[in-house]
Amino acid sequence: MPSFATNFTRSAALAMALASAAMAQSGPAAHRTLDGKPPLVIGHRGAPGYLPDHTLEGYKRAIELGADFIEPDLVITKDGVLIARHEPMIGETTDVASRPEFAGRKRKMKIDGAEIEDWFAFDFTLAEIRTLGAVQPLKERDQSHNGKYRVPTFQEVIDLAKAESARSGRVIGIYPETKHPSMHAGLGLALEDRLLDALKAAGWTEKSSPVIIQSFETANLKYLRGKTGVRLVQLVGAGSLDRNGNIRPGTPGDRPYDLAAAGDPRRYADLLTPAGLAEIRLYADGVGPSKVYLISSRQEIGSDDKPKDLNGDGKIDGQDRVLLPPTDIVEKAHQAGLFVHTWTFRSEPHRLASDFKRDPAAEYRAFLSLGIDGLFSDHPDHAVAARK
Repeated sequence: MPSFATNFTRSAALAMALASAAMAQSGPAAHRTLDGKPPLVIGHRGAPGYLPDHTLEGYKRAIELGADFIEPDLVITKDGVLIARHEPMIGETTDVASRPEFAGRKRKMKIDGAEIEDWFAFDFTLAEIRTLGAVQPLKERDQSHNGKYRVPTFQEVIDLAKAESARSGRVIGIYPETKHPSMHAGLGLALEDRLLDALKAAGWTEKSSPVIIQSFETANLKYLRGKTGVRLVQLVGAGSLDRNGNIRPGTPGDRPYDLAAAGDPRRYADLLTPAGLAEIRLYADGVGPSKVYLISSRQEIGSDDKPKDLNGDGKIDGQDRVLLPPTDIVEKAHQAGLFVHTWTFRSEPHRLASDFKRDPAAEYRAFLSLGIDGLFSDHPDHAVAARK
């Protein structure tokens, strides 16, 4: 596993990151991407910094703000239709909790080994899903659009990307993620062939197609590799960070569920070793690590053994963390022939490390300077502006 907590001082870490960021502003010739082209901006779930996640309106807003790709996370309805939701749990992203006719649908279920109580998309038909309104799950963001927009099908996302490509005169790609593929397969509602059928109908079957498929699991990507030529990406989750900037082992999301279910002890961090990257290259074209693998951050600890409130606002959040030196994971992935698309960038000040001084552009520049090939952003306009 890469070590994020090192003996570098805070000033050395900051100097390295900001010096690299300055390099990133020297123009197109400075792109250190795998193919030398400008890095992609992917509208993470659309443009959720402005509109509710995974709505046609949100995807369109992302495109208007300059995103190159839009990202539909895919789950499925009871009657086998792919829809765009961040998770099969829809209690936080729709108004289902306020709908008395669906009160009895709330139940407990194990998802990737963890028991969750919620409303699940696969317990609803598409017709029932269509009656729900999408809502903004983050309470600090604009709630005024809650309930206005419907949950789209995957086909509608494809149709939107094609229509917006024609309207704008530039190719808009889609970046679907298969959510919890093992769980869906166990329900008899496997996602992969339905996804491939939709892409084939759209004429998207080759590496040159404006499609990239991503997954946090490994087995379904290997299955997809044998079925399609479109680009595939192995996502690399991180779980949570400790005060020193290290990923806590054994926390939810620290390993691919399909590996854990098979008794494979490898964690996500093991996939980012040279051996892990070489294995990924056998079935995928790129790797999608959480950005903490590329530049992590730590807390400063006071004499009372508690994190310091660096900005004095009475809260401990991202603004109270300090950067650690960048890792060499981007370089190693490129050496393995893999592009790197990292996630997720959000512009609210409390999500930015103290070194960025409340400026999201500074964060973008620091990561772009590493040679990443793309990034996922909740605020695509901010990413596009920083890329220039």
